[in-house]
Amino acid sequence: MEKKIEGSCLCGNVKISSDGEPQMTAVCHCKSCQKQTGTAFSIVVGVAEHSLQVEGVEFLGEFAGQGDSGSKVSRKFCKNCGSPVFSVLEAFPGAAFIKAGTLEDTSWLAPNMHMWCDASQPWISFPEDIPCFAKNPVSE
Repeated sequence: MEKKIEGSCLCGNVKISSDGEPQMTAVCHCKSCQKQTGTAFSIVVGVAEHSLQVEGVEFLGEFAGQGDSGSKVSRKFCKNCGSPVFSVLEAFPGAAFIKAGTLEDTSWLAPNMHMWCDASQPWISFPEDIPCFAKNPVSE
């Protein structure tokens, strides 16, 4: 049964939803995510890009750059409050990665992988029952 994913930025001007099943829930430790979040990692929920609906697109900003993989990354954020909302990565065509902190209901959220573990902060420890990829799973 498909899950309805709903979320918003901090000020509520940008709302997102997806009717698709999450393709992955990952903890990304890459340096780009560390800088974007201002902390040690980013928790993301991957969905099919075509399933993602966005309301308030007039408030949606974009920072297009290069990720740690060298591939293009389009990071979407609210221009009003600055909240990161989702990203689209060239390395994962057809997917959108929703920032888990934007979700209204996180009771089901359970990461099933860690990515870019080689770039993690030295005080991070990884559970043995969840795969940990040195870089991203596509490049390994």
